[in-house]
Amino acid sequence: MKKIILSFLAIACFLQADAQGYDSAFGLRLGTEWGVTFKQRVAKRITVEGIIQSGIRRDETTITGLVERHYPLGPRNINVYLGGGVHKGWVRTTGTDPAPYANPFGITGVAGAEISIGRINASWDFKPAINISGGEQAVYTQTAVSVRYIINKRKIFENKNNNKDKDKAKAKRQRDREKAKKKKGGINWRFWENL
Repeated sequence: MKKIILSFLAIACFLQADAQGYDSAFGLRLGTEWGVTFKQRVAKRITVEGIIQSGIRRDETTITGLVERHYPLGPRNINVYLGGGVHKGWVRTTGTDPAPYANPFGITGVAGAEISIGRINASWDFKPAINISGGEQAVYTQTAVSVRYIINKRKIFENKNNNKDKDKAKAKRQRDREKAKKKKGGINWRFWENL
């Protein structure tokens, strides 16, 4: 069994990896809190995530905004991520009873791992939240599993031959422009014909 795992890891190291395999994903989050999550890729390995969650242990609803940096782990679409952001919460009250503590506001960190298969993205994360003001405690430790539907999927394989053909066509157009420029005395007035 150890040989199989080591072989898998060795092969995975040589495979080309490129962080997450999606542009947008939306889904459910369940753990010490429950709610919804939305992730949007904003750069090659950077995503922003919005989470709206309700406490299972506390009568509070929280909105969290995170920026995450993804690090690929061998095979495509398997990665770990680290990040941080801010959170704002609202304590739910019943009737005329005052809230037992002030609405929380603070900073949040996140560390997790995710995998994307087909149109499904699944992740597990650890998300400590430090309350700068309010909250039942100064620090909340949260962990959850999220299952998201991939709204916009990234292309896994690009046609490299197609890119080479485009480069050749572009170079040919450039050469044709230069030839036309020389024929007409320096300026190619009908440049659109070579585009």
